[in-house]
Amino acid sequence: MVRQSERSNSTIGAILAAARRLFASDGFDAVSIDLIAARAGVAKGAVYHHFASKEEIFTRVLETVQAEIATAPVPAADRRIADPMDAIAAGTLRYLLAATEPGARRILLIDGPAVIGWQKWRAIDDRFFGAGARAALAFALKKAPESIDAEFHLVMGAVMEAALVCATAANPKKAARELSAGLLRMLEGLRPPA
Repeated sequence: MVRQSERSNSTIGAILAAARRLFASDGFDAVSIDLIAARAGVAKGAVYHHFASKEEIFTRVLETVQAEIATAPVPAADRRIADPMDAIAAGTLRYLLAATEPGARRILLIDGPAVIGWQKWRAIDDRFFGAGARAALAFALKKAPESIDAEFHLVMGAVMEAALVCATAANPKKAARELSAGLLRMLEGLRPPA
């Protein structure tokens, strides 16, 4: 016999999966709760039973996309990069390429900041990528993580700007490669003397 919690989890999963497909293809503004419910195969009341608003659904979808990018395996070639600055640039390229994939781009980079607001959008990004980025930058700069606030914020700002540029670029993959190479040149200026 199926338990209530299993039915509830199944309904939530169906709602989020349908919403993700719709948000990715049509954008936040074009998607209604009615459409999400229809595509999920549930009643509109079931959507509102689990989510207070379309914005709440969108935020959960955005967090899921961020989590998938953050937990994606690092390719073997990237794991062999010895230079920390090169590793940061390679990680940035992986992020930009993943974030500009058709299923993620509209959710993360186009609608994300507009729908949930810049500060919340940045807080979610920081939750998934901030600690790792801070640790990598501190290692590269040979400093304690708590002593690199200025550098951390400047580099993260550059990465976020690169992501937003890629989101609207005619060729997002080309833009990602060019911007990652530009970030590496910028990081070279931070490199501690040998």
